[in-house]
Amino acid sequence: MDTRIETLVRAELAGLLPPDAMRALQIRHGKVSFVLDAAPDTLPENTVETARKRLLRIEGVTGVDIVRAAPRAEEPEAPAGPAPIAGVGAIIAIGSGKGGVGKSTVSANLAVALADQGLRVGLLDADIYGPSQPTMLGASGRPIGRENRIVPLSAHGIRCMSVGMLMDPDRALVWRGPMLVTAMRQLLHEVIWAPLDVLLVDLPPGTGDVQITLAQTVPLNGAIIVTTPQDVALIDARRAIDLFAQTGTPLLGLIENMSSHICPHCGGEDDIFGHGGGAAEAEARNIPYLGALPLSRSMRETGDAGSPIVRADPQSPEAARFREVAAALKDRLPQATASGEGN
Repeated sequence: MDTRIETLVRAELAGLLPPDAMRALQIRHGKVSFVLDAAPDTLPENTVETARKRLLRIEGVTGVDIVRAAPRAEEPEAPAGPAPIAGVGAIIAIGSGKGGVGKSTVSANLAVALADQGLRVGLLDADIYGPSQPTMLGASGRPIGRENRIVPLSAHGIRCMSVGMLMDPDRALVWRGPMLVTAMRQLLHEVIWAPLDVLLVDLPPGTGDVQITLAQTVPLNGAIIVTTPQDVALIDARRAIDLFAQTGTPLLGLIENMSSHICPHCGGEDDIFGHGGGAAEAEARNIPYLGALPLSRSMRETGDAGSPIVRADPQSPEAARFREVAAALKDRLPQATASGEGN
């Protein structure tokens, strides 16, 4: 980034925009782009146009792209109905009834494994309060704006987007329900996702505003439930299953994560959380069972390092399990999507 231009940009907008309203600032070849994070009622009329004119006066600035991506403080209007995302073949939600089941680790590795099997894949981190995909995918850059939309980052062969890429990593998000709803709609419809065969949406735990908004905003082609073998996790997983059933979302399958522990020393497996609870639940609910995934130190270490184990250690037994689950899921995707005809 051109530090001279950056300094002048910040100085020009210091008195025009509220503090911390300018996010994801990028300066490339003289083009300035950023996300304007401020409620409309806090800005004077024509603020965006005024900012654009001021910045174009700076020597060396050749263009300005400002993306309005701020949540509204007021209750958002109810959507007319789910609207598809142009150029995206299928939208698949990945949910769980509770936290701590490793859903985000599963989502990241599953996305990379599907991409390795020839699909064009996107991953949306919809956990607004606890976004973890920027860390797991090593996607530490800032998205740029283009034609009033946001360009997602690319990592490990997939496109990815998270609210964590737009905010300071140590900043707490104090957003009420209406703000979450607006942010969710923007992450779906104001990001340049296309062309994709499948967009995976890594949902936060539970059955709250984000889950309901997703079902109301886009037509979901299916949902995947991630659970662990214990009874306490399966109780919460049933709530997630019921939510998707109420919204008319097809259940593509259930994944049992942490099904066994792989010892880093001897390679042996131990069913420390029990085993088979997910398969039994899938059978009882008449839901496809996509497979079991292990718990291992290497999965945690590679995720913390920003490289999912499918990419970091493709010959590992953990990566092999993810590829098996991805293959099972790919077989259940709409045929047009799997063949690339959906875009």
